[in-house]
Amino acid sequence: MKLLHIDTSILGDHSVSRRISAAVVARLRAVTPGLEIRYRDEAAQPLPHLSGAALAGQGEDLAAGAGALEEFLAADIVVIGAPMYNFTLPSQLKAWIDRILVAGKTFRYGEGGAEGLCGGKRVIVAMARGGFYGPEAQAAEHLETYLRFVFGFIGITDITFVAADGIQMGPDHRENAINGALQAVEALRAA
Repeated sequence: MKLLHIDTSILGDHSVSRRISAAVVARLRAVTPGLEIRYRDEAAQPLPHLSGAALAGQGEDLAAGAGALEEFLAADIVVIGAPMYNFTLPSQLKAWIDRILVAGKTFRYGEGGAEGLCGGKRVIVAMARGGFYGPEAQAAEHLETYLRFVFGFIGITDITFVAADGIQMGPDHRENAINGALQAVEALRAA
């Protein structure tokens, strides 16, 4: 069983999403014998943003993009630390997604439309959001909704979000949100 762990927060040791994603990986390691883990820090070593040259099959960043795709395709489980920045995902995470959404590899178009080719994978997203995104603020939430669509588009239906919400609403609320997310991690099933 192979797990790909991706962190995307630019906050280093102060990152809530990194703390939660590390807890997810620790939990899965503890309950899954022989789990192989590959780690990618998209903030420390970001993939280049998609370019016209890359789409044309040229440019220096092709190997990096191909490596990211190979890691993703080889993984049975993908754990992503995903903070919400300005109502959406970090650009580092978007750059990674641009490298794994590849026609003919992770999806294809047919007569019936798009078909995902990555069914059978499990994705766990460790989210940290500064505010709350209930019914009155759903239109401003472009992290969970986007990731749910993207992974569904490539055929992944086993997706779990572990969220620490309202972490910018004061220190007490921050700690309660983190503790709630960490408790949810302990309830995750084995791989």
